[in-house]
Amino acid sequence: MFRVCIVLLFSLLSVLVAAQEQALPPLESKYEASHAMVLFTHNSIVYAYNLPQYNLPSNVQVLYKLEVKDVALLQLVRDAQIVTIKPEVFNIQRLMQGEELTINADIYMGHFERDGMLVHEKRPLTFAKKLYARYMADLQASSKKQIYDVVPLNKNNKIYIHQIQQPPSYDHVIHIDIEASCLSTFNTSSPVPKRSELQYKFINCGTMKPLYYETKDFQ
Repeated sequence: MFRVCIVLLFSLLSVLVAAQEQALPPLESKYEASHAMVLFTHNSIVYAYNLPQYNLPSNVQVLYKLEVKDVALLQLVRDAQIVTIKPEVFNIQRLMQGEELTINADIYMGHFERDGMLVHEKRPLTFAKKLYARYMADLQASSKKQIYDVVPLNKNNKIYIHQIQQPPSYDHVIHIDIEASCLSTFNTSSPVPKRSELQYKFINCGTMKPLYYETKDFQ
């Protein structure tokens, strides 16, 4: 009887896994590219956030937790002002759907397209867990009203990601150790506020660490 129950249990699990796989939409080849990303850390955990753009195949925003066992890489990401990667060609919809996968990537200290220095070539990186994903479709009109999505890391630690609008707009990612109530929607002096103004908007939320800010790609 015990063996029968075990067989039935494994059969049920197999059916559930198969059903989940069938539920995922097919990948679209138009999303295959070398999707550049920025890396940053919090509490010895490395995160990857793609560098979005308005046009295909980069019109998505996605945040992933990486599995990193390389101490040298962890120290580089922790200590450098900015670290970016240029991965091998892959379909970013695999990340949008929450897949765990390993991708080889060139790692740069600095921005890979703006005088960044190549420090590691074809280094395997394991994308372990999806934390956030958004297709940049039906964007809001450019506005002084800014909306941020909140990604919880644990009880108090959160990452705020700006919902990119129609041009002109900006990309902004910031980590906050929440100590007080924190607004995720607020008005700014212009549709593309300076970094300093954005930091002031979050100044009363708690301890903050700016992670990424970009305006050139959204004009």
